[in-house]
Amino acid sequence: MDTQSPPPRLDPITVEVVRNKLDGIANEMETTLLRSSFSPIVKEGMDASASLFDISGETLAQALAIPIHLATLIPIVQTILRAFPPDTMKPGDIYTMNDPYLGGTHLPDIAIVMPIFHQGRPVALAATLTHHQDVGGLSPGSIPTNATEIFQEGVRIPPLKFRDGDTFNATLIAMLRLNTRIPDTLLGDLHAQVAACTVGALRVADLAGIYGDDLPRIFEDLLDRSEQLTRAALRAIPNGTYRYVDYMDNDGIDLDRRMRIEVAVTIEDGDMHCDFTGTSPQVRGPFNCVPSGSLAAACFAIRVLTDPSIPTNGGCFRPIRLTIPEGSMLNPREPAAVCSRTSTIKRVATSIIGALRPLRPEAVSADAGSIALLLSFGGRHADGAPYVMGEIVVAGSGACFDMDGTDVVDTDASNSTNMPIEAIETEFPLRMRRYGLRRDSGGAGTFRGGLGCVREYEVLAGPITLTHRGERFYCPAQGYAGGGAGAPSRTRIIRAGGESEDIPSKIVTTLNTGDRLLIETAGGGGWGEPGARDPIQLERDKQDGKITV
Repeated sequence: MDTQSPPPRLDPITVEVVRNKLDGIANEMETTLLRSSFSPIVKEGMDASASLFDISGETLAQALAIPIHLATLIPIVQTILRAFPPDTMKPGDIYTMNDPYLGGTHLPDIAIVMPIFHQGRPVALAATLTHHQDVGGLSPGSIPTNATEIFQEGVRIPPLKFRDGDTFNATLIAMLRLNTRIPDTLLGDLHAQVAACTVGALRVADLAGIYGDDLPRIFEDLLDRSEQLTRAALRAIPNGTYRYVDYMDNDGIDLDRRMRIEVAVTIEDGDMHCDFTGTSPQVRGPFNCVPSGSLAAACFAIRVLTDPSIPTNGGCFRPIRLTIPEGSMLNPREPAAVCSRTSTIKRVATSIIGALRPLRPEAVSADAGSIALLLSFGGRHADGAPYVMGEIVVAGSGACFDMDGTDVVDTDASNSTNMPIEAIETEFPLRMRRYGLRRDSGGAGTFRGGLGCVREYEVLAGPITLTHRGERFYCPAQGYAGGGAGAPSRTRIIRAGGESEDIPSKIVTTLNTGDRLLIETAGGGGWGEPGARDPIQLERDKQDGKITV
């Protein structure tokens, strides 16, 4: 007869204290990551993220960072746990991977995962994901929009040990250095990830020292509570299937072919099932997206559609189920190119949310510009040293049922910032000639869509290889409830001799000394009939120069 008494009930105040501590640790990891990194796209653009996981691979806490990264870390960590089970881990071990077809996202996003130990046993995992400025491939920056297979996109890393005990993997490091144009930057950013994970490991180990055997129980309680709250919020949405269709410009290869994103979102008794049947077949260019990307979009959407006060952890994501037809652009067959998947993930996220907009108009805006216009400039300094600069430029958000959209803001599962002009002009042979709001770009409505921006670069010393990954050139953000569409994107190259070339959404090309790149990003959709707009707001927009009529 088992006379062992059940463990005492957890004190809810203690559980809440631990929850906030875990959130604080994740954000401390993020701060360490950003401040320790070498590349401008991380230390200025903040294109990196940090999370904590329990030893089974469920998210415990996420930093305030990039939703795409935070969710795609989930299959990455699970892949690493399959390759290196917890009972094989020892203090000092660190793991890494980036392969999209094994659970990653795209090759520039390299994960570092560190087990956290208490009394010799692993109790949790610290994980970081950084968009590395260059991992090889066809063009500087490793996002060639003309790639047709993953082998053209850079170096692929299966789940491997980055450090074994106290010894770094010298063979792997040597291979990585030989497969990037900027080896010191790549290794600097990787070690910044190690530093961030080390901070997380120390802090969680301290928690384990305080709470001992209760800590795994607290983790389980936190996950279960978020699951219960999320399912309760989903049950407040009427059961049913809701559909949405959106289109992307092109795949970078077939420039006149639009790509269809179709989703049927079924809400049923606290579950959310997203079925992407009807989405375009996989494409030749790199805008395919492996299933981890659609998972990230669904994780973002479920947090938008449910109570924001629910603690964000793996419990929130348990209600999600996905159906993604094999061979579609959201579940391509290897070795399809996938490096530009951010653009696709963002539109998948807006489609899931858009399907439920009629049911949650207070929570969902009109369509946003939904772009992360990624530019990559690659060349050599006067002393012959290579450089690569990445830049993310964004658009306007959609208007809401009671307010205008936000001008020039990253939306829809990404959360980066533009590169400060001072950082660009200090480190690279570029001059910023102009940066401002794009007048008349927000969709008209009772509430106006957010404005895009205008950004103009001048090449001071060429040649420079430019990669331009654009969206919304041909498929603008749609308004809602009578609101107008936002203005489409537009980019031109103005050559030193005065000739002008329009970029058809995506291109890899060469800029020479004196050439200028003029970018005009899309606006968000408007909400409501334009004729019902408050005349005072209309006049204020005119005075602020946001509209001309």
